[in-house]
Amino acid sequence: MEIEETFIKDCFTIKPTIFTDDRGVFFESFNQNTFEKLTDLNISFVQDNQSFSTYGVLRGLHFQKGKFAQAKLVRVVRGEVLDVAVDLRKDSETYGKHFSVILNDTNNYQLFVPRGFAHGFIVLSKEVIFNYKCDNYYNKSSESGIRYNDPKLNIDWKLDKSEIILSNKDKELALLKDLF
Repeated sequence: MEIEETFIKDCFTIKPTIFTDDRGVFFESFNQNTFEKLTDLNISFVQDNQSFSTYGVLRGLHFQKGKFAQAKLVRVVRGEVLDVAVDLRKDSETYGKHFSVILNDTNNYQLFVPRGFAHGFIVLSKEVIFNYKCDNYYNKSSESGIRYNDPKLNIDWKLDKSEIILSNKDKELALLKDLF
């Protein structure tokens, strides 16, 4: 397993060692000891979530506020997404910056998104099964988000606006400048 810190502190890409033979593929998707050793972070995941979406669905940019903030380890089980993490830590040198990476069932990369970040993804394949581990429990009253097309963030979602499918809730999310 290879873990690389992105240009945003505490945000990591994780690249597994993949073993293939005539039977198929095997890889270790998570190892607590290796994760802690290579990141210097002590994270305990308490909740796993999984979603199924189709081409063009954009989920995000979501986060949990206050004591319900969540760090996430995200990956694709089947399909392909563009995954995006936005730094919302006011004291960070990269506040308001984002990191994006292609996650799919071929590269099997994962992204570790620390607390204090908004997170979202857009489906680039026909279908996707998306999985994420969280280090804190979901709390409905603490959910928040940033509009996917916030001009300050200037995220390239790789699809034409006409192809993007949003929930009604995600269409109404605030701009970054209006959050804090």
